[in-house]
Order: sequence, then C-alpha cells, then structure tokens
Amino acid sequence: MQKTTIFKRLSFLLGVFALLLTGQLNAQIVIGTPNLGFSQACASATFNSYNVTFVFSPEAGLSPTNQFIIEMSNATGSFATPVILFTSEAGAFTTSPATLNFGLPTDTAGEGYRIRIKSTGPVATSSGSVPFAAYYKIQDSPFTINNLVSTGAYCSGGSYLLTIDNPGNGNNDSPLNYPSLTFKWFRETGPTSAVFVTEGNTLTVTQEGTYFVETNYGTCTSNSFSNRVAISQATSGEADATIASSLGNPYCPAQGLTTLATIGGNSYQWFKDGEAIEGATEQTYQTDESGVFSVNVDLGGCQASGSIDLVSESFTSELNVDEENTLESGSSLTIIATTTAINPQFEWYLNDNLIAGATSNSYVATAYGEYILVISQTSGCIVSNELSFRISEPVEQFPNVANIPNLISPNGDGINDTWVIPTEYVSGTNTEVIILSSQGKVVFQTSDYLNNWPENGIEFSNINPVFYYIIKVPD
Repeated sequence: MQKTTIFKRLSFLLGVFALLLTGQLNAQIVIGTPNLGFSQACASATFNSYNVTFVFSPEAGLSPTNQFIIEMSNATGSFATPVILFTSEAGAFTTSPATLNFGLPTDTAGEGYRIRIKSTGPVATSSGSVPFAAYYKIQDSPFTINNLVSTGAYCSGGSYLLTIDNPGNGNNDSPLNYPSLTFKWFRETGPTSAVFVTEGNTLTVTQEGTYFVETNYGTCTSNSFSNRVAISQATSGEADATIASSLGNPYCPAQGLTTLATIGGNSYQWFKDGEAIEGATEQTYQTDESGVFSVNVDLGGCQASGSIDLVSESFTSELNVDEENTLESGSSLTIIATTTAINPQFEWYLNDNLIAGATSNSYVATAYGEYILVISQTSGCIVSNELSFRISEPVEQFPNVANIPNLISPNGDGINDTWVIPTEYVSGTNTEVIILSSQGKVVFQTSDYLNNWPENGIEFSNINPVFYYIIKVPD
C-alpha cells in the first residue's frame, strides 16, 4: 500500500515536469534576419526616420507582454556593446512580418553598421543584418577655411598651413564646434575632380594647387564643405596677399564691423590709404570705414602684400541750409534734403520732439530751435543718417546803445554775451579798440570792432575777471 502511494506521487511529479517542459518548448520563437528598408542611412536634423522588416515564428509563441527591440552594432559591425535604437510597446506587434521604425543617434558615423532584433517574451535574438553605411550629419552647411581668403603663398622650401575657421567669419557654421566630426582634405585636379590628400583639422601644404576640405560623412553626400583656396609658391621674393572682407565689398555698416583677413604668415602690418595703422599687426583687422586698405605679410624668407578698396553701402545726404541759421520773426525757412538713399524715409525733429506729419524731404520751418532730420534707407542695406541744424532769432550786430557797458556774461545764452558799444566806436568809424587784462597784457586790439569780443569765450582763471579798455577816436 505504501509502495503504491510513493509510485503515484512520483508519477504525478513526472507528469508536472513533462507539462512544464512542454510549455517551455512551446514558448520558443525564431526571429529572421532583419531586412533593411534602405541601402545607407544619411540622417540629419531634418530627416532621421528609417524602417526594418523581419519575420518571426511561431506567432502564437509571443507573450502578451512581449517587446521587440532594435539594437545597432558599432561602426565595425560588433554587437559587444550594442546601442538600443527602438523598443516597442508591450504587445504592440503580434503578427509576422513586422516593420519597426527608428532614428540614428547623433554620433553615428561609419560604413559597417549592422542591426538586429530582440524579443523579451520569450527572449530571442536575430542574426545581424547586412552591413550598411550610417552617418548623422550634425553639421550640414558650407563653412570657411583660411578666414575665407581665397589665396595663400609659401616661400621656396617652406609650407602653408590651412585651417578650418572657428568660429570663422560672418555666418560661418564651423564644424569644429562638433568634436565628433572628422575631416578629409582634397586637392583639385580639374574643374570637377579632386584627389584625397589627408585627414585632419589642418593641412600643411607644400605643393601648389587649389585645396578644400569636407566633413567626413563617408559615402553619404552632404553640404558640409569649405571654400576653395589656391596656394602658390613665391618665386620672385614677393607674393600676392589677397584680402577678404567678412561682410563683402561693398559692405553694410548696419551689420557692424567688417573683418578684413589676409593670408597666413609670421607677422603683419595693415595700412589705410597708405598710412600704417597703429597696433594693426594681426592676420585680421576690423573696421567700419571706407578706404583703400593694404597689408604687408612676412612669410618667413619672402614677403607678400595686397590691398582692397573697401566701400560702404551707406549713402550721402545734405541740406540746403547751414548748421546755424537766423530767421526774422514771422518769416519762414524752407529746408530741402537731398540723398542717395534707396527708398528713403524722412523724420523731422524739433528740440528732440518728432514733428507730426513731416515725412517728406522738405520742411518749412517757422519756429526757433534745434532741428534734426533722420534719413533711413529702407531697401538693401538698412542704415540711417542724421543731419542737424539750428534756427535762431537774428542778433543785431550794431544796436543803438547809449553807454559803454562795464559788464558782460559770455555764457552762450544769447544775452549780453559780447561787449556791445555805441555805434560811434564800431566798424567803419576808424576807432581803435584795445582791451587789456588786469595785468596790463593786450588781449584784443582792432580798428574795425564788430561788437564781438570775446568771440571765442574766455578761459577764467578766477571768478569775475576784470579787464580794461582803451578807445581811441580819430580826432
């Protein structure tokens, strides 16, 4: 009886084991090799979507909580440290074949990547896909080298160093801002052909030719390439030093200073209109002026020089009146502005207040005060010019005063600013007027007095200085 019970228990345990074993066998699936929906992956900020299709069997073997995972190898195809590109939601894919979408990491760069598919319920892994080229073009716009200078020169037996600009000039998007990138240098062999020279951030040139550099995106095409630079060897002791303006030539001063740059050398000296610019001894020079700028470059064994006639896209303007004007009470003065501005806009101000409705190139003034005209160019180079003038009440030069005054206040307020004496002693009466300081020094002497002393003001060495006068009439 006891033996029978033990046998029944053993039989039950074996049966349970068999059932569990059968369940495990039924939970196995096989995932086929992934089929890529692309031949190469050239991703960027504007496009980064790819798909892969795979089969798996049996469909019934999937757990309701299963997730499919896309793993990517390194650039040589090794899955030693795979990168997960995509993980599906639990139970999202239950039928075969399945198609998954994914994007590339921003540091992807290589020609031998592979991907594989993994499942979580049950656990299974496909074999790797066929190798493919994959790059994320984190920088995909043209950039500058050699400070955008189109030429360079080296002395016989020497060399010339080409570098990628960082940050460069103008709106240059330097690829050096992205440390993961690498670069390939080329020398042109024809209008549409070139030979590879070397890799690196710089290039030491010892052979004449035209050179450029591209960001290394392998077999993927991109717009990440530099300007061309023609390198020559100085054979007569002196070479040409091309000068480039970062804002172009003509340039728009509203954009700020333009940077003038020349070829690389050991030392530099910049000139404007033939005169040496003090302290301008670097490869670049910034300015907002127009003129003929030139530079001398020491190449170490030979010299180079060059010049540029830099022109501003600003405009010229002028008024038909002087800076100082007088106007009789009740009269008017018509001011007319002429300008070379494109589609000009006019704003008139009186004593810093905008004059409403004054928007043409002319204005009829009737009030005294400080006037400002702002002329703005509204097309092309957006820039403004400011013109100013004053209108004041006329001052009678020879008023009919009865007595010689003994007090003046030369403070520029238009009242009692100069020594005004009776008309029988002024210009045209042949009267000599002498003014002396308190120490007896003659500070003014004339036989044609115009009631204008002190014409240029007085430098006061003490408060309320005293002066003496002598008036000699003809008789």
